[in-house]
This record gives sequence, structure tokens and C-alpha cells, in this order.
Amino acid sequence: MRITKWFYIAIALFGLILFASACSGDESTDEQEDTSSDDTTEETEEASGERTVTDAAGNEVTIPADPQNIIASYLEDYLVALDVTPAAQWSVQNGETVQGYLQDSLGDVPTVPYDLPLESVASFEPDLLLMDSAGMVEGNKYEQYSRIAPTYVVGEAQNNDWRDEFNRVAEVLGKQDEAEQVLEDYEQKVEETKSALKESIGDESIAAVWLTGGTFYVVNDQLSSGDVLYNDLEVTAPNVVKEIANNSEANWSEISLEKLAQLDADHIFLLNGDGEGADMLQDDIWQNIPAVENGNVYEYDSNDSSWLYTGPVANTQMLDDIKESLIE
Repeated sequence: MRITKWFYIAIALFGLILFASACSGDESTDEQEDTSSDDTTEETEEASGERTVTDAAGNEVTIPADPQNIIASYLEDYLVALDVTPAAQWSVQNGETVQGYLQDSLGDVPTVPYDLPLESVASFEPDLLLMDSAGMVEGNKYEQYSRIAPTYVVGEAQNNDWRDEFNRVAEVLGKQDEAEQVLEDYEQKVEETKSALKESIGDESIAAVWLTGGTFYVVNDQLSSGDVLYNDLEVTAPNVVKEIANNSEANWSEISLEKLAQLDADHIFLLNGDGEGADMLQDDIWQNIPAVENGNVYEYDSNDSSWLYTGPVANTQMLDDIKESLIE
């Protein structure tokens, strides 16, 4: 009886060893299959020219080899700088308002509403969607856009460093070399303009002011044209501009009449959306600003000007405006 008992125990142990070996073999096979699957995916991507990249929101996105129908709402500046024409361009007011300063390049490009309604986006049959910020794909929007085309989120926040965004867009499109040259050209132009501006106006201050709908706005000293003036060119910012910017994260913030009266700017770049002879420009408060009294106001139509935007094309045009108004 004792011999029989141990015999069966030995048989059971032998069976367990065989079972464990089989499981180990299965795991090894699974690992080999997983590795083989990864290799196959990489080989497939290499053969097709596709690339899988991770966007600013942490999504893994498979980028087509040569996307032809790109929609990049409010990122068109970067595409133009890289010599890429989008399938549609950002617009508001049913297509009536577009980024005027880009129309030499995008004049024949159809418009899409700025908030990218799904049906409107799908109608262009895009093969790549570039989203300016994570806020544009909140909730289940990312999944919905991804069903239309590969969707890549360029920036995490609402306002991101434009150079970082530009480089991200260039990386997605495989145009890093072109982006590097664009940035080199821009930095060289900044240095030339900064030197000439210093000789022209010294430490005198500059403000960028936008008039639209009877209301004045001043630019944030860290964003949009404020970034060009106060960071790139190191121009003196009026105290009122710095004060308003400290209390707002917007590119442009409304300035009250009380603060407008305190705007001690030596020079003003006025982006006029209300047209010549606007009532606010006849007001005594505006007329008594030092820059206005001294005739140092340089007026541009806000519908066509690049001063409300940012990017290599917009910023280069601003440098040209500054050179035209204050240096030449």
C-alpha cells in the first residue's frame, strides 16, 4: 500500500513538471509571437512610409507617409512657412473672416469653421488633422476626430511657445530641415532688426493696441506680437501693458478708458478694425496719449495685419512693419 501511494505521488509530480514545462513553452511562444508582431508592424510602417508618433496629449498617432489633405485650424502659419497648403483654412463668421496676412498663400483655399464641426471636417476627406491644443479635443472629441483621420495634438495648453509648436508640426510632416532653416532666418532677422531699432529709438517704449467694436485691447507682453516686441526685440514695455498682462492669460486684453489714459507709450502700433475716422480715435483720452500727441502711431488694418497672430510668417511680417515704421 505504501509503495502504491508513493508511486502515484511520483506520477503526479512528474505530471506537474511536464505541465510547467508546457506553460513555459507557451509563454516563450507568446513572447516570440508578440515580438514578431511588433517587428511586423515596424516593417509594415517602414514599407508604407507611415510613422507612429506620440502627440502632446500622449496619444500614439500613425502619420501617413505623405499627407495631402491636412486640416490644421489656426496652425496654418506653420504650414505656409513649410510650403504646405492645407485642405481648408481657419475662419469665423461663416468664412467671412480669415487670417488676412496669409491670403497671398491661401487665397484659393476653402474655409472651415474655427471650431471644426465634425461634418465640415469630414467633407474635406482629410488624411491628417493637426489640433492646436488639447482643449480642442476635450471629452470624446478626440475619438470622433480620429474616426475621420489620424489626429495629432500639437500643444498641451491654450498658449504654447510658437517655436516648440512649429518644430512639432515640422516633425510630424518630416520637414525638420526646412523648419531649422526657417528659424535660422527668423533669428537672424530679429538680431538685425533689434540692432537697428536700438539705434533708431533707443529705450523708448512701444505698445500694440487693437481697436475693434469700439473697444481697445492691448497685447499681452508674453504672447502674440507682445512676444516679438518685448522678448525677441527686447523693446521697453509700458507699465500699463505689463500690469494688464499680469492679470490676464489672453493674447489681447481689454483696456479700460481709465487705463488707456495712463498708457505712457512713446510709440503705438494700432491695429484698427473699426476703420478710418472711428469715434474712439477722436476721443480726448486717446488724443492725449504721448504717442498720439507726437504723431508716433503706425496704423494697420487688423483684418489684413499679422499682429493679431503668431508664427514664423506672422512674426516676420511684424518685423517688416517695425522696420518700415521705425527704422527706414
